[in-house]
Amino acid sequence: MAISKKTVRDLDFKGKRVLMRVDFNVPMKDGVVQDDTRIKAALPSIRYVLEQGAKSVVLMSHLGDPKKDMKKAQEKAAKENKPFDEQKYLSAKHRMAPVAAKCAELLGKPVKTAPACMGPETDAIVAGLANGEVLMLENTRFHKEETSKEQADREKMAKALATYGDIYVNDAFGSAHRAHASTETVAQYLPAVAGFLMEKELEYLMEKVVKDPARPFVAIIGGAKVSSKIAVLESLLGKVDRLIVGGGMAYTFLKAKGLDVGSSLVEEDMLGLAREILQKAYESHIYIYLPIDHIVTKEFSADAESWHVARGNIDADQMGMDIGPMTIEKFKGAIRGAKTIFWNGPVGVFEFDKFSKGTVAIANAMAELPDCVTVIGGGDSVSAVNKAGVASKMSHISTGGGASMELVEGKELPGVAALNNK
Repeated sequence: MAISKKTVRDLDFKGKRVLMRVDFNVPMKDGVVQDDTRIKAALPSIRYVLEQGAKSVVLMSHLGDPKKDMKKAQEKAAKENKPFDEQKYLSAKHRMAPVAAKCAELLGKPVKTAPACMGPETDAIVAGLANGEVLMLENTRFHKEETSKEQADREKMAKALATYGDIYVNDAFGSAHRAHASTETVAQYLPAVAGFLMEKELEYLMEKVVKDPARPFVAIIGGAKVSSKIAVLESLLGKVDRLIVGGGMAYTFLKAKGLDVGSSLVEEDMLGLAREILQKAYESHIYIYLPIDHIVTKEFSADAESWHVARGNIDADQMGMDIGPMTIEKFKGAIRGAKTIFWNGPVGVFEFDKFSKGTVAIANAMAELPDCVTVIGGGDSVSAVNKAGVASKMSHISTGGGASMELVEGKELPGVAALNNK
């Protein structure tokens, strides 16, 4: 299913300088990349433009939010009465050199680094790149213009970045929901196309989930809070055939139906909205599947003593931590026969092994479905399918939690809108 935006397949890269926005916002610890999934995801686009004869490839990405993250780290150090070394912290968490080294290792060729994202020194390095060389710019968020709310600030940075390429390729789906200088504004100054990762994300999320899902279409929405999923729940009600709600947010729905949920996580200010969603689903003949039994504890901890209880029988001092065996079977029945499944959010406190059984069971059930498009909408759901060991059996695992949710909500992503149409 083709997307409406131009991709790297639509342009001639021979002899061209390529400026490519990637999503190398990877977890770091002491200057070492902890998970290289996002780097690996960008390799096909990098390799393709090089194979097509690109003169040079200049990569750019953010890595955390240096200003905001450093402030938190400083406050933590002060609270613990520990010294704080600003440069050591930035090198360990926010500088691109270790990321460039990991990229070089995976790419199988050197990746040079620049001392800044832009400026005279970087200008000189870019100008001196030999045929086929790859350069990684420094963290884009070291420049306040990158995320500025002022269009003029973003344009200033975008114009500087645009001098580093003849063609702009955006392969950073995880940042496509941000109208930043390197993700959206720069596309105004160069021919702008999607990379392979961006193309795949749009193909699955936009075309196969939002626009034209094969039916029956089932959505599984979990996680802690209803408030963070309001827009996606309301959007999906107009698209799905069946909706499964699990995780902490399910208890707000259960309480809205008049059931006792004990001390389980409930957003009291969302009870009215939960009732509205239940009523809308009823009027639209869409069945919402909620937990019918639970694994409960008296404290929120990984090794807390637990009990199995039926829905409506949760005592005042007990909280739901996972779905029970009857709910697992009910949810498995709901996805049986589905042709499209979109999943965002675990159905229990899956980060605690003891309470991950429900989430893992759902992941395994999805992996066994024949002829079904299974799309994992980023965030904790990705960790869940990895924990279950079935990631390779999913049709698509999104690299952008926030971006994937906004797309499914029906929002236009600035980084996608800025790309050239076919």
